[in-house]
Amino acid sequence: MATLSLYIMLFVIALFANGLSALAGGGAGLLQLPALLFLGLPFVLALATHKIASVFLGVGATLRHLKEGKLDVRLLLTLFFFGVPGVILGALWVLKWQNHVAELVLGFFTISVGLYSWLSPTLGVASEPKNREGLRFWMGGFGLTLIGVLNGSVTSGTGLFVTLWLILWFGLSYGQAVAYTLVVVGLAWNGVGALTLALQTEVLWLWLSPLILGALLGGYAGAHLSILKGNRLVKRCFEVLTLLVGSSVIYKALST
Repeated sequence: MATLSLYIMLFVIALFANGLSALAGGGAGLLQLPALLFLGLPFVLALATHKIASVFLGVGATLRHLKEGKLDVRLLLTLFFFGVPGVILGALWVLKWQNHVAELVLGFFTISVGLYSWLSPTLGVASEPKNREGLRFWMGGFGLTLIGVLNGSVTSGTGLFVTLWLILWFGLSYGQAVAYTLVVVGLAWNGVGALTLALQTEVLWLWLSPLILGALLGGYAGAHLSILKGNRLVKRCFEVLTLLVGSSVIYKALST
């Protein structure tokens, strides 16, 4: 494939994946990472390259959500301090996996995210704050640590896992949860995971420019649309794509 056409393809993939992720509260890895795998990259190389690019999803989305000025600093810090240790552990753990095993896990997690979202059409319609103090707060934090492990290793749909956890456990509305996920997971968690992987394995630096540009523009545009329009239609499209992509990745893993 010619270099220019490859770069255009990478940019379009990143723009669409990160724009959809910014709308739905996670899921850039559901589209962007499998696309890198299908272009022939080994899993760990694709993961490290994707992680670095996905940080700029967080940059774009954060720039838009900070304009709203509605983020709770305490909850932001909770997501950061509970999640980051799990991200580091997961990023170190994935380096020991075999490619086909990691791809199988990626596929099954992708499908599970899609099915759960599909079966929960009214999830997070209204904000109902809960579990913000005492033991249940720490239990919620431990849940974020476990999701952080997945974020550092599997990366498939873990942003959406955080979004759903914030809704189910802490009682945020869908719109609120999306904002926190994009700021903390997109920027901080992915940044830590990207640095950990980059220090331990190779990164395909030549592919990063179009991926970063697409992630930055897609993150900002998706966050803007989620604030203005909501995301019911995009959520349904996202669910269909998660099922298709997850099935494709599983098929690829079983065929190698």
